[in-house]
Amino acid sequence: MKEEFENLPLVKNDEKKRFELEVNGHLAFIDFKETTHRMALIHTEAAPELAGTGAAAAVVEKTLHWIDQHGKLLLPYCPYVFAYLKRHPEWKRIVDKKFKGYEKL
Repeated sequence: MKEEFENLPLVKNDEKKRFELEVNGHLAFIDFKETTHRMALIHTEAAPELAGTGAAAAVVEKTLHWIDQHGKLLLPYCPYVFAYLKRHPEWKRIVDKKFKGYEKL
């Protein structure tokens, strides 16, 4: 994650069911569905103004840390998150082994 994002807080917006990272007044976010033991990440999006800045990767990384710290298993349905996990295999440890694409990570 780029240094400029490290101290920005990740917000878990339960009302909108998404994790949010505000960067210079613009949002990068991940939609989620949550159960007691699992966190499904559905869709990642960043404002057009954040294109190419690394904000989407930062919100993914911060969200993965949140999931890990809360002892949940990850269901990476979002293609962006899935691709991130392929580039960062150290995160495979939090993916639910029952996830259909687990063996492709």
